[in-house]
Amino acid sequence: MKWFETKEVDSFAQWVVNELLQRLPPATLETDDRKLPDRIRRMNDFISGRATSFAAEQRPNFYKRARLANKVKWGMREAGYIAKFADIFSYELATLVTVTTRRR
Repeated sequence: MKWFETKEVDSFAQWVVNELLQRLPPATLETDDRKLPDRIRRMNDFISGRATSFAAEQRPNFYKRARLANKVKWGMREAGYIAKFADIFSYELATLVTVTTRRR
């Protein structure tokens, strides 16, 4: 039944959403800030690094990867992020975790 244990996945998904809110609040995406691309890149590098570590340590199965993407997507939408941004970000996160999990 470990297949359905999602405590770590839920915790990581919440961390991702909290980190996004701290580093790149939804309101900043709608501004003309010149530093925005750099902020997005740094935020993406940081979260990608943690996601890679998480995937290597936890090796989440298909169900857990899908749950992670879904929790992040809906957490971002509830936080006020644009739907398209939330969809793309969660899809890319799930892809990164899947590739890292299958690499071993």
